[in-house]
Amino acid sequence: METRIINQTFDEERSLYHLQNADVLHCVFAGPADGESVLKEARNIHVEDCRFSLRYPLWHVHGFSMKKTTMDDLTRAAIWYATDGDIIHSEMTGIKAVRECQNIRLRDCRIRSQEFGWKSDGITLEDTEIASEYLFLDSRNITLENVRMSGKYSFQYVENLLIRNSNLDTKDAFWHAKNVRVENSVVKGEYLGWFSEGLTLVNCKIIGTQPLCYCKDLRLINCIMEDADLSFEYSDVDADVRGHVISIKNPRSGRILVDSVGEIVREDPIMECTGEVVVRG
Repeated sequence: METRIINQTFDEERSLYHLQNADVLHCVFAGPADGESVLKEARNIHVEDCRFSLRYPLWHVHGFSMKKTTMDDLTRAAIWYATDGDIIHSEMTGIKAVRECQNIRLRDCRIRSQEFGWKSDGITLEDTEIASEYLFLDSRNITLENVRMSGKYSFQYVENLLIRNSNLDTKDAFWHAKNVRVENSVVKGEYLGWFSEGLTLVNCKIIGTQPLCYCKDLRLINCIMEDADLSFEYSDVDADVRGHVISIKNPRSGRILVDSVGEIVREDPIMECTGEVVVRG
């Protein structure tokens, strides 16, 4: 880097606007001026061991890394319209932290941000804890690896999502999602996966009421379902489920293989339902 900015405090509007080819180290972005957009339009910067407490700090930033840095509750809408970034060992607690970004990689981070990751493309979370009420709405090409997540309305309208070795505590996740694969994970919630297309769960534990209804091209491979009642209603499904399922209702087509099922409900369908339920053994 050609420029090094070290141990300084900035609080004015656009204080480091269009900074290029620079290291920003041990700095604080806070103060009485309460300025916005402190690093807007920056290019090729490295931010390390800094503290942010101002709105919209990294908008339209292209080519950046951020390490051992905190963005507190006052750092609203921290990173928008940014591309090609790495965020490592950092904490973000402001609302709407990432939006309409491309190719952002987060590793070993702690995130608490409502509406995180909306309308983005190519976001990766690894070894990260995240709490977000609306996570990754209408985003594309998302990867989660070893993530602990809590939220409510997660991954709605997402396309091309891969989740591995993760724990998701959510509500109606994956609604209207397309091309989603979840492996070796726990997925806990209500009304999981409704209206999804191309949802595949492999070696997963699925917990919660009325899961996986109105799905197209749904696949479950070696999964466990817990507290799952009225499952698979009006879904096109190919499922291999281990253990007991409380109830299965009106699967539209396909085959569901289970160890045991409490009840198979076939009543008042609004469409032709030919799905087969087979009890193993």
